[in-house]
Amino acid sequence: MARLAPKTSVAPERLKTLIPSLKPTVYHDPSATKVPNNIRTIAWNPLGTYIATGCLDKTLRVWNADKPNVRQTTELKGHAASVEKVAFNPVKELELCSVSSDGVVRFWDVKTKQVLNEVKGLGETFTLAWAPKGEYVIVGNKDDKLFVISPTQNTPVSEHQQPVQTNNITFCWSGQRIFAATGDGKTRILSFPDFEPAFQFPYKEGPDAEFKLTGHTSSCMAVELHPFGRYLATGGTDSLISLWETTEWNCLRTATKMTGPVRNLSFSWDGLYVVGGSDEGTGLEIFNSETGEHLCTYKTMSASPVVTWAPNRYALAYADSGSLRVIGASTGGK
Repeated sequence: MARLAPKTSVAPERLKTLIPSLKPTVYHDPSATKVPNNIRTIAWNPLGTYIATGCLDKTLRVWNADKPNVRQTTELKGHAASVEKVAFNPVKELELCSVSSDGVVRFWDVKTKQVLNEVKGLGETFTLAWAPKGEYVIVGNKDDKLFVISPTQNTPVSEHQQPVQTNNITFCWSGQRIFAATGDGKTRILSFPDFEPAFQFPYKEGPDAEFKLTGHTSSCMAVELHPFGRYLATGGTDSLISLWETTEWNCLRTATKMTGPVRNLSFSWDGLYVVGGSDEGTGLEIFNSETGEHLCTYKTMSASPVVTWAPNRYALAYADSGSLRVIGASTGGK
């Protein structure tokens, strides 16, 4: 299927009829374990030409977006446990970071399959966020400790114990703040690199003085920043997606059409649309970020907790029935 032209926004009325009509390209890995939630993480590279997948069965694979045949992929071997998170360096085409529950973080040169750097002994790690200029990553473990790691240093630059369950993290585009989704339904805004609360109430003292975004009645699982910084999206186990404006930090709108816990959020390249992934239901829910309107459901065969928009066009990569699938992508080469 031909790609939609890059950098051309599509109006909501057009997108809501276009997306459900698209047929997925299946990126089939015959050696992968065929369980519904085998794919734990999906990431596009900055140019939208490659897609990395990390799996419960320890498989770490990089696919050519135009060539769904597994023989034209790169498998990166070495992790001893589930690959929980992968992400490409935002300023390098083929440098990939992978985080495994074996407590090891690896930086890879995808072209040569070489491990550029490895940091061990980090506990049961599962979250990952690159700084916008690619000089650091933040990795979190299930003991709620966050590590700052350099792609060129085999020990953490710093580590920061968090006072609350921390489920997900993302950077702001300046690299001076991070957003942390927490188990109490809130989103913390912390300064980087010192991990102090970015905003505090002058009339309160101690931990109560920290300003937090309170958007969910149960655990906040996902946090994603709009590509131009207009909104911050948060998703929770209460099945809600909250959209916050980033000046006064007011919650402008709440999307309520998700089925089950919101495990994953992603904005389209132009920021007009946000998609949510859940480990319940059989569909990808797509919303208009400007209005909160539910535009359409893209039907899937199984629940799809992992979904992400391409960085430069309307292509969605998602996990369905244990396989990577993409809608809106070309399969005919360049």
